[in-house]
Amino acid sequence: MMVKPALSYLDIISDVKENFDLPVAAYNVSGEYSLVKAAAQLGWIDHDRVMMEVLTSIKRAGADIILTYFAPEAATLLNSRK
Repeated sequence: MMVKPALSYLDIISDVKENFDLPVAAYNVSGEYSLVKAAAQLGWIDHDRVMMEVLTSIKRAGADIILTYFAPEAATLLNSRK
């Protein structure tokens, strides 16, 4: 079952996970991605920390699968931590 947008529906992700015996996918939509990119470009936030916080919050809400434009950057960052 897919929930989108992911960030504004973290409670719904949690409810779906709790009430249905199905894998839960969350789509971190382009607007959510753009918010992080723009704020980082303006120097308001630390891009990598906020990106990982966003993805972690979606996972903690119960998503089994996260579809995100951050995938290549997150994979690179996670692989560099090994």
